[in-house]
Amino acid sequence: MAKMLTGYNAVAEAVKACNPDVIPAYPITPQTDIVERISEMVADGELTSEYVKVDSEFNAASTAIGASAAGARVFTATCSQGLKLMSEPLFSASGMRLPLVLAVANRSLSAPLSIWGDHTDTFAERDGGMIQFYAEDVQEAMDNIAIAYRVAEDNEISLPALSCLDGFILTHVQEGVEPFSEEELSGFLPQRDPIYTLDPSNPKTMGAYARPEHWTETRYTVHKAQLKAKDKIADAVEEFADIFGREYGLEHRGLIETYRAEDADVILVALGSICGTIRYIVDEYRKKGEKIGIVRPRVYRPFPVEELNKVLEDAEAIAVIEKDISLGYQGGLAIDIKSAMYSTGSRIPILNFIAGLAGRDVRKDNIRKMVEQTKEVRGKNPEDVGFENEERWDSLRTEILPGDDEL
Repeated sequence: MAKMLTGYNAVAEAVKACNPDVIPAYPITPQTDIVERISEMVADGELTSEYVKVDSEFNAASTAIGASAAGARVFTATCSQGLKLMSEPLFSASGMRLPLVLAVANRSLSAPLSIWGDHTDTFAERDGGMIQFYAEDVQEAMDNIAIAYRVAEDNEISLPALSCLDGFILTHVQEGVEPFSEEELSGFLPQRDPIYTLDPSNPKTMGAYARPEHWTETRYTVHKAQLKAKDKIADAVEEFADIFGREYGLEHRGLIETYRAEDADVILVALGSICGTIRYIVDEYRKKGEKIGIVRPRVYRPFPVEELNKVLEDAEAIAVIEKDISLGYQGGLAIDIKSAMYSTGSRIPILNFIAGLAGRDVRKDNIRKMVEQTKEVRGKNPEDVGFENEERWDSLRTEILPGDDEL
C-alpha cells in the first residue's frame, strides 16, 4: 500500500525491513533525521537492532567495521564533513572486504560552510573501493538500500556501499512510495552468511600490515570485486523488479536509466534528483520536434563504462551536468565519461556544466541554456570544444545569482 513519506522516513523504513544487527549513529544535517527515526524504531521495539550512540563519525565507521568483521549486518548514515571523518576507516573497510551500507544525504563540503546538497562529498570517496548508488526520487532511495545490501553482502563482493540521496531535496520532501516489509524482503535479501569472521575461539587477523610485494594484490582484489559487482547489481535489480514490480534500467543491467535517449541527437547526462527537472525540458524539446534525451547513471562506482558507451555512441553532442567539481579541471563524471568514450575513438563533443553546488537552484531556464550551448557544438571536434569549463561555469553562475562576482 502506497504511503506519503519523507525521504528520511522512507530510508528508515527500508533499513527496518533489512533488519541490521548493529547501527552505530552520529547526527549531521541533513542526515540526522534518518538515524533519529531509526532510534525511535529501536526504542519502540519495531526494530531489534543494537543501536550504538557514538561520539563521532570516525567512531561510527569504526564501530561498523568491528561489527561487520564479527559477522553482523551493519547500517549507518552520514554526509559531508561527517563522511570525510569516516573516510579513513571506510578505505580500511573496503581493503578488509567488510560489507556495510551507508545512507549518504549528499551535502556540500566546507569551506565556506554550507548545509545544502551537492555531490562533492561522495565524489571525494570515489577511489575508496566503495560501491556508489544515486537515487532520483524517494522511492528509489528506499529501494537502493535493499539493493545495496544484496550486492554488498554477496561473498564475491563484500564491500561497503553508499546509497546516496540528495540532501534536503530528497531527504525532506514527501513523495508517494510503496514500502516493503522484512517478510516481503526475505525472498530478495538473504541473511548475511560471511565466509570469515572474527571469533575468539578461532583467532584471525584482518587488515594486517602488508609489505610492498603484497599490498598491490590486496587492492587488486577490491578492484576485481568492484568490476564483478556490475553483474551482481544487474541480477539484484532484475530480481527486485520481479518481486516488487519496480524496474531500474533493466535494459542497461540496472546501472543506468535512459529517457528518450534512443534516437537523441543531444543527450544530457546527470545524477540524482536534478534528472526529474531535466525530463521536463526533454519533453519540451521533443514537442518542438528536437531529439533531446537524458541518460542517468544509477551507479557511479563501479563505473558503467560499457553501458554508457552504448547509449551515447550515436549522439551528436553530449552535456554532462553535475553537482561536483574536481577543482582545477572539470567535474568527475565528465572526466570519466570522456575517458570512457574517447578511449574507444569517439569524436563526439562533450560539454561539462557544473551546477547546483551547495544546493543552488538549477532552474528550467538554466537547463535550456545548457541544451542550447550543447546544440551549438554538434559537428565540432572535441579538441575545438575545449577541456576547461570556466566560461560555462561563469555564464551559469552570473545568471543564477546576478552580482555575485563581488564574492
